[in-house]
Amino acid sequence: MASDLTAPPPATATPDDLGIDREFVVGMARVPLIAVLWAAAAWGVSAVIDQFGWYLTVNDDAINLGPLVVICGGMLLAAFIDGYAFKVPNWCTLSLVVSGWYIGLLHDVGSTAVPGGGGFLAALGGTALGFAFLFPALFIGGMGQGDVKMTMGFGSWVAAFFGLGTGAWVLWWSFAIGVLVGGVFGLVMMALRRQFYKNMKNFQEIITDLRVLVAHGPGKAAARANERRKDWVRLPYGVPLCVGFIGYLWYSFFVA
Repeated sequence: MASDLTAPPPATATPDDLGIDREFVVGMARVPLIAVLWAAAAWGVSAVIDQFGWYLTVNDDAINLGPLVVICGGMLLAAFIDGYAFKVPNWCTLSLVVSGWYIGLLHDVGSTAVPGGGGFLAALGGTALGFAFLFPALFIGGMGQGDVKMTMGFGSWVAAFFGLGTGAWVLWWSFAIGVLVGGVFGLVMMALRRQFYKNMKNFQEIITDLRVLVAHGPGKAAARANERRKDWVRLPYGVPLCVGFIGYLWYSFFVA
Protein backbone atom coordinates (compact mmCIF):
# COMPACT_ATOMS: atom_id res chain seq x y z
CA MET A 1 0.00 0.00 0.00
CA ALA A 2 2.80 2.35 0.91
CA SER A 3 4.46 1.71 -2.40
CA ASP A 4 1.25 2.67 -4.19
CA LEU A 5 1.24 6.06 -2.46
CA THR A 6 4.86 6.81 -3.23
CA ALA A 7 5.15 9.56 -5.79
CA PRO A 8 6.94 8.49 -8.95
CA PRO A 9 10.29 10.15 -9.61
CA PRO A 10 10.01 13.25 -11.77
CA ALA A 11 10.59 12.64 -15.42
CA THR A 12 13.89 13.89 -16.71
CA ALA A 13 13.40 16.55 -19.33
CA THR A 14 14.81 15.58 -22.67
CA PRO A 15 17.19 18.25 -23.91
CA ASP A 16 16.03 19.75 -27.17
CA ASP A 17 19.08 21.83 -27.94
CA LEU A 18 21.26 18.97 -29.24
CA GLY A 19 24.11 20.26 -27.12
CA ILE A 20 24.14 23.64 -28.87
CA ASP A 21 25.20 26.69 -26.89
CA ARG A 22 22.19 28.87 -27.64
CA GLU A 23 23.72 31.99 -26.13
CA PHE A 24 26.78 31.61 -28.35
CA VAL A 25 24.67 31.01 -31.46
CA VAL A 26 22.49 34.05 -30.75
CA GLY A 27 25.58 36.17 -30.14
CA MET A 28 27.14 35.06 -33.41
CA ALA A 29 23.88 35.74 -35.25
CA ARG A 30 24.08 39.35 -34.10
CA VAL A 31 27.59 39.85 -35.49
CA PRO A 32 26.56 40.51 -39.14
CA LEU A 33 23.92 42.98 -37.96
CA ILE A 34 26.33 44.87 -35.73
CA ALA A 35 28.79 44.84 -38.64
CA VAL A 36 26.20 46.71 -40.70
CA LEU A 37 26.13 49.38 -37.99
CA TRP A 38 29.93 49.75 -38.10
CA ALA A 39 29.84 50.09 -41.89
CA ALA A 40 26.97 52.58 -41.60
CA ALA A 41 29.02 54.56 -39.08
CA ALA A 42 31.88 54.70 -41.59
CA TRP A 43 29.46 56.00 -44.21
CA GLY A 44 27.99 58.55 -41.79
CA VAL A 45 31.32 59.94 -40.61
CA SER A 46 32.60 60.08 -44.19
CA ALA A 47 29.45 61.94 -45.26
CA VAL A 48 29.95 64.51 -42.49
CA ILE A 49 33.54 65.04 -43.60
CA ASP A 50 32.32 65.51 -47.18
CA GLN A 51 29.64 67.95 -46.06
CA PHE A 52 31.99 70.20 -44.10
CA GLY A 53 35.11 69.68 -46.19
CA TRP A 54 37.17 68.31 -43.31
CA TYR A 55 39.63 66.57 -45.59
CA LEU A 56 43.27 65.87 -44.88
CA THR A 57 45.47 67.14 -47.69
CA VAL A 58 48.48 64.96 -48.48
CA ASN A 59 50.58 65.81 -51.55
CA ASP A 60 47.73 67.97 -52.88
CA ASP A 61 45.30 65.05 -52.52
CA ALA A 62 42.24 65.53 -50.30
CA ILE A 63 41.72 62.38 -48.22
CA ASN A 64 38.53 61.51 -46.38
CA LEU A 65 39.61 59.71 -43.21
CA GLY A 66 36.09 58.75 -42.16
CA PRO A 67 36.64 54.96 -42.13
CA LEU A 68 39.87 55.32 -40.17
CA VAL A 69 38.12 57.49 -37.59
CA VAL A 70 35.53 54.75 -37.10
CA ILE A 71 38.00 51.87 -36.84
CA CYS A 72 40.04 53.86 -34.33
CA GLY A 73 36.85 54.27 -32.33
CA GLY A 74 36.31 50.52 -32.55
CA MET A 75 39.84 49.87 -31.31
CA LEU A 76 39.33 52.26 -28.39
CA LEU A 77 36.11 50.46 -27.47
CA ALA A 78 37.79 47.06 -27.62
CA ALA A 79 40.76 48.29 -25.56
CA PHE A 80 38.46 49.78 -22.92
CA ILE A 81 36.54 46.52 -22.58
CA ASP A 82 39.78 44.52 -22.45
CA GLY A 83 41.23 46.80 -19.80
CA TYR A 84 38.09 46.48 -17.69
CA ALA A 85 37.12 42.84 -18.19
CA PHE A 86 40.34 41.24 -19.55
CA LYS A 87 38.22 39.92 -22.40
CA VAL A 88 36.96 41.41 -25.66
CA PRO A 89 33.55 40.03 -26.72
CA ASN A 90 32.82 38.65 -30.18
CA TRP A 91 30.10 41.21 -30.83
CA CYS A 92 32.82 43.86 -30.84
CA THR A 93 35.77 42.16 -32.53
CA LEU A 94 34.09 39.90 -35.08
CA SER A 95 31.67 42.64 -36.13
CA LEU A 96 34.69 44.82 -36.93
CA VAL A 97 36.16 42.00 -39.01
CA VAL A 98 32.94 41.46 -40.96
CA SER A 99 32.25 45.18 -41.43
CA GLY A 100 35.67 45.54 -43.06
CA TRP A 101 34.58 42.86 -45.52
CA TYR A 102 31.33 44.74 -46.15
CA ILE A 103 33.27 47.90 -46.97
CA GLY A 104 35.50 45.93 -49.33
CA LEU A 105 32.40 44.57 -51.08
CA LEU A 106 31.06 48.11 -51.47
CA HIS A 107 34.29 49.09 -53.20
CA ASP A 108 34.08 46.03 -55.45
CA VAL A 109 30.65 47.07 -56.74
CA GLY A 110 31.86 50.60 -57.41
CA SER A 111 30.27 52.33 -54.43
CA THR A 112 32.00 55.48 -53.16
CA ALA A 113 29.78 55.86 -50.09
CA VAL A 114 32.67 54.74 -47.90
CA PRO A 115 36.11 55.97 -49.06
CA GLY A 116 38.85 53.48 -49.74
CA GLY A 117 40.65 51.52 -52.41
CA GLY A 118 40.62 47.92 -51.22
CA GLY A 119 38.04 45.31 -52.14
CA PHE A 120 36.69 42.25 -50.39
CA LEU A 121 39.75 40.11 -51.11
CA ALA A 122 42.01 42.85 -49.76
CA ALA A 123 39.95 43.02 -46.55
CA LEU A 124 40.04 39.24 -46.30
CA GLY A 125 43.81 39.30 -46.76
CA GLY A 126 44.20 41.93 -44.05
CA THR A 127 42.14 39.75 -41.73
CA ALA A 128 44.36 36.76 -42.44
CA LEU A 129 47.51 38.79 -41.80
CA GLY A 130 46.13 40.01 -38.49
CA PHE A 131 45.61 36.41 -37.46
CA ALA A 132 49.02 35.30 -38.71
CA PHE A 133 50.88 37.95 -36.71
CA LEU A 134 49.49 36.65 -33.42
CA PHE A 135 49.21 32.96 -34.28
CA PRO A 136 52.27 31.83 -32.25
CA ALA A 137 51.24 33.80 -29.15
CA LEU A 138 47.68 32.50 -29.40
CA PHE A 139 48.59 28.84 -29.59
CA ILE A 140 51.00 28.88 -26.68
CA GLY A 141 48.35 30.62 -24.62
CA GLY A 142 50.28 33.86 -24.36
CA MET A 143 47.47 36.01 -25.71
CA GLY A 144 43.69 35.83 -25.69
CA GLN A 145 41.48 35.18 -28.69
CA GLY A 146 39.87 38.59 -28.31
CA ASP A 147 43.21 40.35 -28.85
CA VAL A 148 43.80 38.28 -31.98
CA LYS A 149 40.34 39.07 -33.37
CA MET A 150 40.89 42.73 -32.51
CA THR A 151 44.01 42.71 -34.71
CA MET A 152 42.10 40.88 -37.44
CA GLY A 153 39.43 43.59 -37.37
CA PHE A 154 42.00 46.35 -37.70
CA GLY A 155 43.64 44.47 -40.57
CA SER A 156 40.31 44.08 -42.32
CA TRP A 157 39.58 47.81 -42.22
CA VAL A 158 43.03 49.15 -43.15
CA ALA A 159 43.24 46.74 -46.09
CA ALA A 160 39.77 47.83 -47.25
CA PHE A 161 40.85 51.48 -46.99
CA PHE A 162 44.44 51.41 -48.29
CA GLY A 163 44.38 48.24 -50.38
CA LEU A 164 46.18 45.06 -49.40
CA GLY A 165 49.71 46.23 -50.24
CA THR A 166 49.76 49.44 -48.23
CA GLY A 167 47.31 48.04 -45.70
CA ALA A 168 49.68 45.16 -44.92
CA TRP A 169 52.48 47.60 -44.14
CA VAL A 170 50.20 49.74 -42.00
CA LEU A 171 49.09 46.65 -40.10
CA TRP A 172 52.65 45.40 -39.65
CA TRP A 173 54.06 48.65 -38.26
CA SER A 174 51.00 49.27 -36.11
CA PHE A 175 51.29 45.76 -34.71
CA ALA A 176 55.04 46.14 -34.14
CA ILE A 177 54.52 49.35 -32.19
CA GLY A 178 51.79 47.67 -30.16
CA VAL A 179 54.17 44.83 -29.29
CA LEU A 180 56.83 47.32 -28.17
CA VAL A 181 54.31 49.21 -26.05
CA GLY A 182 53.15 45.91 -24.56
CA GLY A 183 56.76 45.07 -23.75
CA VAL A 184 57.17 48.36 -21.92
CA PHE A 185 53.96 47.68 -19.98
CA GLY A 186 55.32 44.27 -19.05
CA LEU A 187 58.67 45.65 -17.91
CA VAL A 188 56.96 48.23 -15.73
CA MET A 189 54.82 45.53 -14.12
CA MET A 190 57.88 43.34 -13.53
CA ALA A 191 59.73 46.26 -11.94
CA LEU A 192 56.81 47.01 -9.65
CA ARG A 193 56.41 43.37 -8.59
CA ARG A 194 60.18 42.77 -8.24
CA GLN A 195 59.92 39.09 -9.11
CA PHE A 196 62.85 39.17 -11.51
CA TYR A 197 63.96 35.55 -11.11
CA LYS A 198 60.43 34.28 -11.68
CA ASN A 199 60.00 36.56 -14.70
CA MET A 200 63.28 35.36 -16.22
CA LYS A 201 62.23 31.76 -15.71
CA ASN A 202 58.88 32.45 -17.38
CA PHE A 203 60.69 34.07 -20.32
CA GLN A 204 62.85 30.97 -20.74
CA GLU A 205 59.74 28.80 -20.63
CA ILE A 206 58.09 30.92 -23.34
CA ILE A 207 61.13 30.45 -25.59
CA THR A 208 60.84 26.72 -25.00
CA ASP A 209 57.13 26.88 -25.84
CA LEU A 210 57.96 28.48 -29.19
CA ARG A 211 60.47 25.73 -29.94
CA VAL A 212 57.87 23.10 -29.05
CA LEU A 213 55.36 24.89 -31.29
CA VAL A 214 57.72 24.60 -34.25
CA ALA A 215 58.87 21.05 -33.52
CA HIS A 216 55.72 19.37 -32.20
CA GLY A 217 52.79 21.60 -33.12
CA PRO A 218 50.43 23.92 -31.23
CA GLY A 219 48.81 21.21 -29.11
CA LYS A 220 51.86 20.38 -27.03
CA ALA A 221 52.95 24.01 -26.87
CA ALA A 222 49.55 25.06 -25.55
CA ALA A 223 49.56 22.21 -23.01
CA ARG A 224 52.93 23.37 -21.64
CA ALA A 225 51.72 26.96 -21.43
CA ASN A 226 48.48 25.99 -19.69
CA GLU A 227 50.45 24.28 -16.94
CA ARG A 228 51.83 27.70 -15.98
CA ARG A 229 48.56 29.59 -16.39
CA LYS A 230 47.92 29.79 -12.63
CA ASP A 231 51.15 31.77 -12.21
CA TRP A 232 50.56 34.24 -15.03
CA VAL A 233 50.13 37.95 -14.46
CA ARG A 234 47.19 39.08 -16.56
CA LEU A 235 47.84 41.95 -18.95
CA PRO A 236 45.12 43.48 -21.17
CA TYR A 237 47.06 43.23 -24.43
CA GLY A 238 44.26 45.02 -26.26
CA VAL A 239 45.41 48.29 -24.66
CA PRO A 240 48.99 48.33 -26.06
CA LEU A 241 47.71 47.00 -29.39
CA CYS A 242 45.26 49.91 -29.55
CA VAL A 243 48.08 52.35 -28.77
CA GLY A 244 50.09 50.87 -31.63
CA PHE A 245 47.21 50.94 -34.11
CA ILE A 246 46.08 54.49 -33.43
CA GLY A 247 49.58 55.79 -32.76
CA TYR A 248 50.93 54.63 -36.09
CA LEU A 249 48.01 56.09 -38.04
CA TRP A 250 48.41 59.39 -36.21
CA TYR A 251 52.13 59.45 -36.92
CA SER A 252 51.63 58.55 -40.59
CA PHE A 253 49.10 61.28 -41.33
CA PHE A 254 49.97 64.10 -38.94
CA VAL A 255 53.67 63.78 -38.11
CA ALA A 256 55.60 62.04 -40.88
